[in-house]
Amino acid sequence: MFHDYSDIKDMSRPYYDDLPPMSQHDRAAQFASFAALTGYDDAVGETVRFTDCKHELDEDGINRLNSQLCRLMENISERPEIMAVYFLPDEKKSGGSYNVKRGAVRIIDTYENSLVFADGMRIPIVDLYSLEFRETENGALV
Repeated sequence: MFHDYSDIKDMSRPYYDDLPPMSQHDRAAQFASFAALTGYDDAVGETVRFTDCKHELDEDGINRLNSQLCRLMENISERPEIMAVYFLPDEKKSGGSYNVKRGAVRIIDTYENSLVFADGMRIPIVDLYSLEFRETENGALV
């Protein structure tokens, strides 16, 4: 049973008044490849991204941080320049990253328990890892 379609080979394709012919671009788009696993690349990228664990301060570290916070409270009216190392929790997975913030501290918000910098940034005190003051040659705070 061989059929060579000779009965329909010479016929033209049908045209409809209410349905205009499709452009070649739109016709090709029907057969274009598609992403069967939408979001898969993002999920793999998120899995590969590393985060740090939050380090717990030992007793000496806690005492050092507390003394620096007391010193900051005593000099808060001068808006001292500090360098704070703090832990920033990751929004998507466990862990986070350690960041450094340099700037003038405007207030210590005791209600939210955070440092508020002159530029408006807030750092929760529980996330502080270390705190250093910028001092001049004569020992005064900047």
